Amino acid sequence: MNNLVIDMTHGGVKIAISLAKKGRNVLAYDIYNTLNVIDRKMLEVYDVWLLDDLSELAKYRGEMRIIYPVHLPLTCEDITENNPELKYSFITHHAVVKELLEDWGDDIKKIEITGVKGKTSSVFMLKEILIDENPLILSSLGALLYEDEKEIVLKRDISITPANIKETIDLAYKIANPICKIADGVVESENLRKYNSAIFESSLGASGIGDVGLLTNISENYPIAKDRMTASEAKRQIFSCPTVVCNKESLDEYYSDVPHPKINTFSLSDEDANLYCESVSYSLDRTEITVKYKDVKTVNDNILNGTMTVETFAPGRHHVLNVLGVILTSLALEIDEDKIINGLANFNGITGRTTKRSNGNFTIIEEINPGINTDAIRQSVEMIDNLDGWYVAIGGDYGITCEEIDENKVAEYLESLECEIILTGDVGSSIADRMTKEISLIKDYTEVYDLALKNDKNLLFIYRSDYRKVSQR
Repeated sequence: MNNLVIDMTHGGVKIAISLAKKGRNVLAYDIYNTLNVIDRKMLEVYDVWLLDDLSELAKYRGEMRIIYPVHLPLTCEDITENNPELKYSFITHHAVVKELLEDWGDDIKKIEITGVKGKTSSVFMLKEILIDENPLILSSLGALLYEDEKEIVLKRDISITPANIKETIDLAYKIANPICKIADGVVESENLRKYNSAIFESSLGASGIGDVGLLTNISENYPIAKDRMTASEAKRQIFSCPTVVCNKESLDEYYSDVPHPKINTFSLSDEDANLYCESVSYSLDRTEITVKYKDVKTVNDNILNGTMTVETFAPGRHHVLNVLGVILTSLALEIDEDKIINGLANFNGITGRTTKRSNGNFTIIEEINPGINTDAIRQSVEMIDNLDGWYVAIGGDYGITCEEIDENKVAEYLESLECEIILTGDVGSSIADRMTKEISLIKDYTEVYDLALKNDKNLLFIYRSDYRKVSQR
């Protein structure tokens, strides 16, 4: 069987080469024309035939397996237009990554995380809970390995595509097994580093290699694949994991038809969920959360019931929702309750998402996220009981994620607030054009910090961006 890997931009090179190494006959199609010289050469080295156009498929006989990213903007008609006799089947990048990793990781705890919001925060809360098991991590903040609580950066600039699960595992292997030159030749050293858990964040679904798959939420069902598909459809792949943890409201709205034997749900208030809040005491520093859980189905086919109280950094409702998903995921893995409590106690937010800093009487709360939307802005503002003495600064960049921000909805919400508002960046400029209320518009976001300090104001800074672009301040 021939294997056609489509989309070299989002991990196709890694998938094509991995298949070729297994002796498969592999073709590749660079649909976005982004292939660089090095990757092109690598494909040649492993005898991967690069198509210039899909019409070239007419040369091939037999069955063709088309390996595509779930957001691929192609249709069946695009495939068969010049190849009416082609016998083909489709398989996603996620599914083929599971196939490539079928012999990997039987002895470690594996978690896959997807959702619209809260993915990265959930990864790093779980990292704290599993820290004594040297977790291997793929997240929007990089491919990382933790050894004796020390962070080893495998690769910082890496996307959360399914192919990069394989890339992260390969990078960890290389660093654990350096090549040692000796007099008689070259040998591999013994495995110097060992991880006993792995946490993989994925933007649009899951491969199914996770012992537990966590779906944080579908807070916004944005379109993908040139409006032929929605986020909820792509993230449905999480149910390929043998045990699933899912936000109950999202399950009820989008996945009530899913036949799966092990789904555990969490909710802030729905007592029909497997885990829900009995009480929450919010604080900008440490929020206390008491949860009740019932009939939780575990990876080992046990059923858990009980209550638990944790304290962690979760200043808003959306943060608490992330905590609930993390607790339930940990319970499904049968992680000891004390480890869950202690791990969450050690979580203090992450650089590049929600953080709180103080300088004397001056407080800065940052919400920097590539997926900021109206709902996220509303929940961030609601973290603060009294906005007197605060600037609320909102802005950001475009073209970061599949989901774009609705400036009209944001403007309408900001009109309802009684506080001093600053808009900044390209997103802020666009929102300002839609507002009648008096606001401040500052093009350079760095000047927002100077203004708050100068006027002795606390600052809530909500910015839609990749954190690496604003980390130089």
